[in-house]
Amino acid sequence: MAADEPLVLGIETSCDETGVGIVRGTTLLADAVASSVDTHARFGGVVPEIASRAHLEAMVPTIERALKEAGVSARDLDGIAVTSGPGLAGALLVGVSAAKAYAYALGKPLYGVNHLASHICVDQLEHGPLPEPTMALLVSGGHSSLLLAPDITADVRPLGATIDDAAGEAFDKIARVLDLGFPGGPVIDRLAREGDPKAIAFPRGLTGPRDAPYDFSFSGLKTSVARWIEAKRAAGEEVPVRDVAASFQEAVVDVLTRKAVRACKDEGVDHLMIGGGVAANSRLRALAEERCERAGIRLRVPRPKLCTDNGAMVAALGAEMVARNRLPSDLELSADSSLPVTEPHVPGAAHTHAHDHDHVHEISKDNLYS
Repeated sequence: MAADEPLVLGIETSCDETGVGIVRGTTLLADAVASSVDTHARFGGVVPEIASRAHLEAMVPTIERALKEAGVSARDLDGIAVTSGPGLAGALLVGVSAAKAYAYALGKPLYGVNHLASHICVDQLEHGPLPEPTMALLVSGGHSSLLLAPDITADVRPLGATIDDAAGEAFDKIARVLDLGFPGGPVIDRLAREGDPKAIAFPRGLTGPRDAPYDFSFSGLKTSVARWIEAKRAAGEEVPVRDVAASFQEAVVDVLTRKAVRACKDEGVDHLMIGGGVAANSRLRALAEERCERAGIRLRVPRPKLCTDNGAMVAALGAEMVARNRLPSDLELSADSSLPVTEPHVPGAAHTHAHDHDHVHEISKDNLYS
C-alpha cells in the first residue's frame, strides 16, 4: 500500500444496507455496515420507505465508525464515492445527499458510481487489479447479469440479464413458500447441504437451442417449485424441505454457471469474476470452481462479506476513478434508480470549487472536521 494511492470513502444505500467503506488504492481499510434486514423480515421483503428511514438514522454513525476503523480523518480523503444507481430511489437519495454534503463541506471531488460496476470492482480488494477485459457474472436479489468490462471505469458491456425474477429474488420467494423466512438465500443454502440436488427435476429456464444464450429467467422455475410444493401439501404429504431446497438451488446455479462459462469461451476470456449477494452461495461457488477448472478458466470470487452490498465496493470503484483521472460528478448529482450498467459513473460537465473560498462554508468545515 503506497501513501500516494487515492484514499476514498464509499457510500452504498441502494437497498437495505447502509454501507461505508474506505480504501487506499486497492487496499481495504474499513468496511462498516448497518443493516435493516431484521426490520424488513416481518414483511417478507424490503420495504422502501423503511429502508430510507433506516439509512437516514445510520448514515453519520456508520461514516464515523468507518473513519475510526481506518484510522484516518475525513480531511485526509482524496474523494467521496456514492452509489447513484440502480436501486431503490428513496434509499439511493439518502446516500447521494450525504455524499454531496460531505464532498461539499470537505472540498473533495464527488463520484457517483454504478452499483453493478462496483460489485465487479470490489474483487480488486481481494485478488488485485482486474484483468482487462473482465467477464463478470453478477447475481443478487435484483440482478442476474453477464457483463464484459474492458475498462471498469468507462466501458462495461451487458451480454445478458434476467428477463423476469433475478436469482436472489427467486431464492426469497421459494423460502417464503417453504415458510423459511427472509432473506431466503442463506437458509436455502444451509438446508440444501443436507438435501439431494437430484431428488426433483426442476426446469432450467432459457437453456434451449433457440433461447438467448446469456439471458436468465427464473420465474418459470419459481412457479414450478411452488406448484410442486402445493401439490404435495394438497395430497396431505410431507414436503421434503431439504430436497426441495437442494433441487431448486441446483437448478439456479446450474444455469448461472453454464451460461457464464459459455460466455467466457465465446468471448475468448480466460477468467470469470462472480459477484453480488448470491455469490455468497456455497453451491454456486463450488460448481463454478468445478466448471471453470474443467474449461481452463480462472475463477475470481470475493469473500462472502464483499459479495453482499457494502461501501467497500463503492470506495474501490471510486479509487479507480481517481487513479485513472476520471471526471468527478457535479454537486447536482441525482439518484437514478434505473442507471444503466453501461454508465459506470456519472461524470459532471465541469468540476469547479467555487465554494472553496466561501467564508460561511469554511466555518462549517471547521466546525465539522476540526
